[in-house]
Amino acid sequence: MTFLEVKNLTKVYETGFFKSKPIVAVDNVSFTVNEGEIVSLVGESGSGKTTTARIILRLLNPTKGEITLNGESIWNIPRREYWKMVQGVFQDPYSSFNPTPFYKVDRLLRMPFKLLGTKPDIETISHALLSIGLDPKDVLGKYPHELSGGQRQRILIARCLIVKPKLLLADEPTSMLDASTRATVLNLLKNLKKEMKMSIIFITHDIGQAFYISDRMIVMYKGKIVEQGPVEKVIFEPEHPYTKRLVKDVPKLYEKWEDLYIESK
Repeated sequence: MTFLEVKNLTKVYETGFFKSKPIVAVDNVSFTVNEGEIVSLVGESGSGKTTTARIILRLLNPTKGEITLNGESIWNIPRREYWKMVQGVFQDPYSSFNPTPFYKVDRLLRMPFKLLGTKPDIETISHALLSIGLDPKDVLGKYPHELSGGQRQRILIARCLIVKPKLLLADEPTSMLDASTRATVLNLLKNLKKEMKMSIIFITHDIGQAFYISDRMIVMYKGKIVEQGPVEKVIFEPEHPYTKRLVKDVPKLYEKWEDLYIESK
């Protein structure tokens, strides 16, 4: 069942003197996300992935286009109610704590309760941490700078889980992590989909990661969608030259696509 639908989404930035030089960051983008599905947006820097995510999160306004959640325009949903259903995890697991880098983890994890309009509940906080593989005793009472990048990223995910969203946008959540921690976060996202029936939009420049984690893949290039479909079809039967280049340029770690696909399932 379709949960999120993006129709003809466009974002134009006007630059230069007298706003005479428009830059089209997102160009007529359309796609859907079903309930309990992981969809990857794949492309190089400047392809429009993050801008698309920020519009879906209502951090940016589109120039034109429509986005619906369960058939209702997201702009008609009060922000507080919308952010209970849709949450985001961003690339840098440290700067994402700004402007509160000097708050301890327990205080950071109490903030979502303001969105819920309820009092902080230590049991809910502990459950969120345990669900992403962190012992509350190891992280509560510490400052973000006392934790590893992987721990910080998982705490950001836990902060999202407290409001029990239906859709999580993960924007390059592993790009600043080492290889072993990267795998931990990817597997965590897969488990969230499986155990919580959560829909996830996974944004990455790494087509190997997208292949490992996704049900469907959307390839973006210069603000446009150039290819989309089931992940195995996009990888094994790419049609667009840009997609073919992405597949060809993957490091040796991902050369045996068939083996990786079997492992991912």
